[in-house]
Amino acid sequence: MHSRLFKSDRSDCKQWSRKPILPNVSEMLGYCLICVPFLCYLQTHTEQRLSVCSKLCFAIGGAPIQVAGSATAFFLQIYLLDVAQISPVPASVVLFVGKAWGAVTDPVVGFFITKSRWTKIGRLMPWMVGCTPFLVVSYFYLWFVPPFTSGRDIWYLGFYCLYQTLITCFHVPYSALTMFLSTDQRERDSATAYSRSPNFTRSLAAHSMQHASFRKEHAALCKCVTGSILGSFNKPPQSIPEISRNDYSMVIFFITFYLLLLQLVQSNFVLFCTYAVDLRDHFQNIVLTILMSAVVSIPFWQWFLQRFGKKTAAFCGITWMMPFTVMLVLIPNTVVAYMVAVSSGLSVAASLLLPWSMLPDVVDDFRLANPFSKGHEAIFYSFYVFFTKFAAGISLGVSTLCLQFAGYNTGACRQPPPVVYTLKLLIGAAPVAFIITGLMILLLYPISEDVRLRNKLALDELRLTSL
Repeated sequence: MHSRLFKSDRSDCKQWSRKPILPNVSEMLGYCLICVPFLCYLQTHTEQRLSVCSKLCFAIGGAPIQVAGSATAFFLQIYLLDVAQISPVPASVVLFVGKAWGAVTDPVVGFFITKSRWTKIGRLMPWMVGCTPFLVVSYFYLWFVPPFTSGRDIWYLGFYCLYQTLITCFHVPYSALTMFLSTDQRERDSATAYSRSPNFTRSLAAHSMQHASFRKEHAALCKCVTGSILGSFNKPPQSIPEISRNDYSMVIFFITFYLLLLQLVQSNFVLFCTYAVDLRDHFQNIVLTILMSAVVSIPFWQWFLQRFGKKTAAFCGITWMMPFTVMLVLIPNTVVAYMVAVSSGLSVAASLLLPWSMLPDVVDDFRLANPFSKGHEAIFYSFYVFFTKFAAGISLGVSTLCLQFAGYNTGACRQPPPVVYTLKLLIGAAPVAFIITGLMILLLYPISEDVRLRNKLALDELRLTSL
């Protein structure tokens, strides 16, 4: 069956490709056959200290999350507006309700995971393997333009909610795997760094294919099965307790505000380059430059956080982004755009590496306060994703409504000046406000490197006494 993916029925605009596609199932199956022996190795040779192979396989496991998430973050809004020809108000409803639905399902899925029984392949792997086939189908139809025009918003709302539910069933157990990889904080941080770098690389591939013909389902089909196999190895549970509400809230709110700005920039960046700064022919290369810069800077941030601490790294990485977001709005030319892209990549890398390194520290910190509480990792990670998704849904819905109030014309080659001004505010002023708010919250985060070291020594002693 061919998908009817096209940009617009207008022939006078430079729009997306109409070329139909078929998913390459043979490539997907071949990729899985190559990776299965690595899964067998991991199940029989896992040690306390993680090997490079284990870290790489954990990184590959995040492929479906990162590829699908990157594609929807950058392109779903403009896809609904200019490809599916949905007006801004219904499009904002689809984006907000879909994200809100995904947020609600996170704690629900986390609760059911904690109630699941341990099997021969663990407690987390059945969830990831079971949801993958349905995730592929829902993702395919999310980018399929139905032959009817009336009721398209209902079509996309239904499949977007289904997609959010299924990707939650994959994302929550995959995220919770971090706590089962090792009891050593440095090993977990190293595994997190491994998972971030390949994810940026997969995003590069996703965006390259996106520019050619809007082929999102091909990447997802190839990556989802691979990710479900390689990313779903897990060990028997270790004693990880309940998280402190105060420290957990600090991390949640800090990450939420920073992800709000990332979601605003990602979802409106294509529209901004197309209609506000006349960089229509360069936006794809700018995005690729950002991702390439992020890939290269991941080892630097891993060294930086180990040398100066995670809190300092978060301050430096996030603050670095502020002047460059404003610069792109005030000086909209090609040279400045690429300079901003390289610099922004550093901040993007820090934003995607540090939050996942800070959450396990919060778990460890209050493992000491609650030594008898076990098996709640999935709930804590799911509530983290709940708040970030809900915030992202609000930012997507509100930004799309702002475009409606500014007079956005669906399918038009040029937009009126109020739309251009609104896009500049969404890319420049709003992210700076979110960054400042997030940094103020980060000031209250109490887990310093000294506290983290004391917790590590105390946990090691606690484990020895429990043997």
